[in-house]
Amino acid sequence: MDSLWRDGSRASQIYFISGGHKPVNLHQWGPGVRDVYALHYIIRGQGTLETGGQHFRLGAGESFIIFPQKEIYYYPDPVDPWEYVWMEFNGRDAGRVVELTQLTVQHPVLPAAPETLEPWFHLAWNAGASPSEVLRADARLQLLLSYYMEYYPGDQQEEPKDYVWLARKYIEQNYWKPSLTVTEIVQAVNLERSYLFRKFKEATGESVSAYIASCRIRRACELLKTSGLPVQSVAYSVGYHDPLYFSRVFKKATSHTPSAYMMLHQKQAEPGMEEQALR
Repeated sequence: MDSLWRDGSRASQIYFISGGHKPVNLHQWGPGVRDVYALHYIIRGQGTLETGGQHFRLGAGESFIIFPQKEIYYYPDPVDPWEYVWMEFNGRDAGRVVELTQLTVQHPVLPAAPETLEPWFHLAWNAGASPSEVLRADARLQLLLSYYMEYYPGDQQEEPKDYVWLARKYIEQNYWKPSLTVTEIVQAVNLERSYLFRKFKEATGESVSAYIASCRIRRACELLKTSGLPVQSVAYSVGYHDPLYFSRVFKKATSHTPSAYMMLHQKQAEPGMEEQALR
């Protein structure tokens, strides 16, 4: 269990590694490379970042980032040395999040924000090793990055929405609600009704309402096979509050009553029974 929470081994999409505060001094770093992203915010003073053959002069309120495996060298101004805070992070989605800001390998610096970002860096400094502290540090990191995304939005073209994927995701997250309707799904994805119906049928081979039913039956099959729950509880869990109606719908879809289906799998019926039953 503990290994899940060690830096670099958690399953998080983006996670906090470390952070800190560098008071005014003549400390410099590099030339060298880092293995992680390191975001810096200058509180006061001045300094220089060298990377990719470029020199960036930086001052109070400005930010810079170190990209993994990109050679950098940064150092304070000898007359007016900087004071800064920093935060290191990584994760499989870290690069994508940075891409949503104006920070790039070619231009890894940002001008002063409309308001100070310094307090958000401090929030994660006292992160310990317990699961609760790690989760809070990750959340604070994401909060900080959200402000960078807001103040310095990237100029990349927005990808067209996959409305069928959005509709399927909404169904798969809400199938358990007896009140789930096609109208609710149309409103959730914000698309014209007939256009969504046509695209959905083309992509899945099913109507939206049929996909809702299929999703419920698939989940019911899983629960009947593995959960040990009574049929009434399975019915309730997949959006049917009337167990008799659920039994009729389930038998029509699988050719088995829920009780019979459960017994088949309790006796270790041959593999593939679920797939055969759903055909």
